[in-house]
Amino acid sequence: MALKLNLLVERPDLNDQFEYVVEESNLNTPSTLFIKGPYMMAEGVNKNKRMYPIDELRREVQRYNEEMVIPGRAMGELNHPTSADVDLERACHMVTELYEDNNVFFGKSKVLSTPCGLIVKSLINDGVKVGMSSRALGTLEEGSSHNVVRNLKLVAVDCVADPSYPKAFVNGILESKQWIVAENGKFEEVYENFEKRIKNLPKKNIDEFLRQHILKFISNF
Repeated sequence: MALKLNLLVERPDLNDQFEYVVEESNLNTPSTLFIKGPYMMAEGVNKNKRMYPIDELRREVQRYNEEMVIPGRAMGELNHPTSADVDLERACHMVTELYEDNNVFFGKSKVLSTPCGLIVKSLINDGVKVGMSSRALGTLEEGSSHNVVRNLKLVAVDCVADPSYPKAFVNGILESKQWIVAENGKFEEVYENFEKRIKNLPKKNIDEFLRQHILKFISNF
């Protein structure tokens, strides 16, 4: 049976520690904006009542560094999408560093000169506070007081706004979808409700059944 993974988004409870750093190589080249701060937190129970074991995060950060950060492929999007893939057209930053310090994984990101990256630069220049939020796939091991995340697969670190309750506006939205690992190693969405409805379709006169429901749908406009 295929392992079903939820899409999990998290912001560490350290939102006031993000720094915006402008670096210049020389006077003849444009300056580069970097965002630095805590990207992920292990062991502590967060506001979503989830706990990430240190071994899970340590393993995934090592893989992500080797496969994505070092080769220059660790891009993140502006706001969280409802997808387990990174959309290059929405990329706004690239993670250049990711390291562990006392169960917290700190990172540094280069803000890109893409359209979404320019939006991030404009927001920061206008005094808007932004931060980083991880996007990962995993399973939830339910407990009495909190859930433990297992089978973690880090997808990306996205740039998001910094609301007063940073986890409230994403919890329960992205987890409505599930993914399984396909034979080619990629993640495919599971459409359980759709599959159940297909199984419940009548075996006879299906054309007439579909025609009636399509007409009913059109009449509602």
